[in-house]
Amino acid sequence: MLGTARVILVVSGLASIVGGLVILAAGGRGSFIGALSFILIGIALLASAGLERLRYRSNAHDVRAARPGPAGGEPPGPIEPRFERTDEVFVDPTSRLRTRVYLDRRTGERRYQAEE
Repeated sequence: MLGTARVILVVSGLASIVGGLVILAAGGRGSFIGALSFILIGIALLASAGLERLRYRSNAHDVRAARPGPAGGEPPGPIEPRFERTDEVFVDPTSRLRTRVYLDRRTGERRYQAEE
């Protein structure tokens, strides 16, 4: 299910693109630059909606379309052995769950998992 932020980004992005196309269709002097601006902003908003989905999840879980764990991070259970548990913990602002950070020191890649 789409989150509220993603819905707002998608609707705003589509509205901006449609607005740009309307300006482009109306024509007139100087309308191309204005229309192009609206269209590019719309594309950026749609891209943001897609990136927002990646919040605390690993690519492996996104590729498999696995269900996110609590707080949108990794599902409960073991994390790949290359990830070390860190002392970094924060409260996810959306779910209000304590979330632990795991780090692959070799690559710098981070994973996030809600703590029970």
